[in-house]
Amino acid sequence: APVDTSTAVFPYGTGDVGYADPVELARAFAEDFVGFTDPLVGDFVQGDSRSGEVEVRPMSDGPVTTVFVRQLGTDGSWWVLGSATGDITTDAPAPGDAITSPVSVSGSALAFEGAVVVEVRQDGAREPLGTGYVTGGGDEMRPFSGQVSFSPPSADYGAMVFLTHSAQDGRVWDAAVYRVRFP
Repeated sequence: APVDTSTAVFPYGTGDVGYADPVELARAFAEDFVGFTDPLVGDFVQGDSRSGEVEVRPMSDGPVTTVFVRQLGTDGSWWVLGSATGDITTDAPAPGDAITSPVSVSGSALAFEGAVVVEVRQDGAREPLGTGYVTGGGDEMRPFSGQVSFSPPSADYGAMVFLTHSAQDGRVWDAAVYRVRFP
């Protein structure tokens, strides 16, 4: 029977093959999907019998992005359901929401100069359908809000991607990623 991957953001949902190792999956997600450069990837921490999480950092003293992984289907393969970081919280849209362009986004963030990159992605594509910027706090968590326009998707599902970048060298610093759908 086909595996229902409609809840997975990586590897890109329906039709793709999952990973045998959750740590290898978290590394691939961090590098290939999010855009981390040479991240430090922690150990797998078991949640329930079919899920868990893996911590990813841009460097040893950098912030933690927690990657949520789950086994889907009966073949034991691992998939990414999303990621979270203490430096970015989101209020809208909610995970699983149906979104249309422009999508209103809100939440709070702590980032270099408060800058948060917001991307709307569709399954099967690394290139965003649309990119926007919101401003949270540069010295403490502060609210952000804005809108991101995006091109019409050709897939039924995608992801909201919220990224911050390092003040030192501009690399991806941390990321919050979650599943959305297109009506």
